[in-house]
Amino acid sequence: MRILVVEDNTELALWLGRTLRKEKYTVDWIDNGADADFALQSEKYNLVILDLALPKLDGKEVLRRLRAREDPTPVLVLSANNTIQSRVHELDQGADDYMSKPFEIEELEARIRVLIRRSSGQSNPVLACGDLSYNTNSREFQIARQPLALTPRERAVLEMLMRHAGTTVTKSLIAQSIFSIDENLSTDAVEIYVHRLRRKLERSSAKVMTLRGLGYLLRQAGDE
Repeated sequence: MRILVVEDNTELALWLGRTLRKEKYTVDWIDNGADADFALQSEKYNLVILDLALPKLDGKEVLRRLRAREDPTPVLVLSANNTIQSRVHELDQGADDYMSKPFEIEELEARIRVLIRRSSGQSNPVLACGDLSYNTNSREFQIARQPLALTPRERAVLEMLMRHAGTTVTKSLIAQSIFSIDENLSTDAVEIYVHRLRRKLERSSAKVMTLRGLGYLLRQAGDE
């Protein structure tokens, strides 16, 4: 899952990035609204954490432009302005959630999980495909209730496939979800991670299918 942090407070942004990466998210950080607006037009994110008081282009305008493009990416607003008027205004303008500074990281992480789950159309925090399960709260995979050991990148690829189980996911979409803006987006690397996942899923009834020219599909063996 890839998150964009738009925050001009360097200390806060670096702390957020470190914390979210420990939770196995891919995180990009941008410190001004103009660059954030450009990135949101050219990159794919699962969630945006947006400060309102930004240089070059304020967060309110970034949000307005995002929704004007009919982009449904979930937006969690962070602001030092904790007035009812501010909260109501940003929610009415298309923000999905609003937190005031300072905040507790545990609450922020919980709200992130809820927003990503909601945007995927999933209400149950535990996803399943055959005997493969994924707990979106603990970020852990299991096969027949036994832990599945994965590298961070393997986990990111399988999470993307799991959240879209039964539907085709393109290589480019997977690559965008696991590589940050500073890394070289490589669809060839995605093939390597999928190959490794297939080996680790050999004892599972969940299988990763290749649809040539389209992408990958996670489904239970035997399903047509």
